[in-house]
Amino acid sequence: MLRTILHLDLDAFFCAVEELHDPTLRGKAFAVGGRPEERGVVASCSYPARRCGVHSAMPMSQALRICPELLVLSHHRGNYGEMSEKVMQRLNDLSPLVEQISIDEAFVDISDLHESSGAIASRLQKRVNDELGLPCSVGVASNKLVAKIATEVGKKSSQKGQPPNAITVVPPGTEAAFLEPLPASMLWGVGPKTSAKLAGGGIKTIGDLARHPEADLVRWFGENGRDLARRARGLDDSPLSTGHEAKSISQENTFVRDVSDDKQLAAMLRGLSAQVGRRLRQAGIAGTTVRIKLRWPDFTTLTRQVTLSQATDQDEEIYRLALDLLAKVRARGKAVRLIGVGVSGLGPPLRQMELWGADAERSRRLQAALDSVRTRFGEKSIQRGKRK
Repeated sequence: MLRTILHLDLDAFFCAVEELHDPTLRGKAFAVGGRPEERGVVASCSYPARRCGVHSAMPMSQALRICPELLVLSHHRGNYGEMSEKVMQRLNDLSPLVEQISIDEAFVDISDLHESSGAIASRLQKRVNDELGLPCSVGVASNKLVAKIATEVGKKSSQKGQPPNAITVVPPGTEAAFLEPLPASMLWGVGPKTSAKLAGGGIKTIGDLARHPEADLVRWFGENGRDLARRARGLDDSPLSTGHEAKSISQENTFVRDVSDDKQLAAMLRGLSAQVGRRLRQAGIAGTTVRIKLRWPDFTTLTRQVTLSQATDQDEEIYRLALDLLAKVRARGKAVRLIGVGVSGLGPPLRQMELWGADAERSRRLQAALDSVRTRFGEKSIQRGKRK
């Protein structure tokens, strides 16, 4: 059955929320994010700031260099979660089939609504504009892939310096024609490395990719090449995921100054592992994959991971595995800008005594006692001793 998928993206969401709190910000160049002296980055920036060349994920210090008049607002002060929930409520008014993919973005399956998709998109956008005071862009197509790209195309074609508030509808049967002139980099699965390899083969647009022999793409990229060939033709049958289960739990820290001291990095890794472990236990889940994230002073970022035979939610095990990964990828004394720990492959934790053994069960009881103390007296009230 032909589907109709609507994709909604709130325009410069954090900034729009800040403007609701302080209308004097409208028309000004400002950014929401971390402080430049703390190596913060831009989480969101206003459209006047974008006109100056500022963009999200840019270091705040760089943003201030290219836009000296930029106002910097802390991203801790807005009621972003509350406003996001209000938007999602309006999406659920349309259909129960809603997949929220971030705080400011979601898909809705409107296949069963007996009204033109353009009219539905216009009505939804007007509700979000009028009732919540938030600008938003909407894309509609027969699948998630094309609907999301439609939103991006609408945003790019908007008047500069203003929220796009765009609506782009791709009629059924025109998906490939719509995608054909667009850069190949707009397609899911085409990151910088894949884009560079495609360009080396003379493939610059999605249309170029659609016309290229699939066998070549499979030879270059394996099974991902077959997926790229389908997506380039506008084909995507991925379902909406209406659950809200986390795919991973992670914590990271950007240092104010690059850190090269091995003990300091190990201590940070231990603290991050403890935070991840506690969040896992609070959610009643465990994970089978432990990974670390590192960023060097030149902004090169890498991740490494290891998969376990059975799931864990224990701080010490997460820390030990993360420390091993760090040792394998980092030379002693090498400076680090950012370090992070994450656990994925989430599911219910194993609890059987015979699987854990006596030592492991004692460790679990100790961990439960530590959690109890930290819940009552604070995260830093008690720490595990360090082995010498």
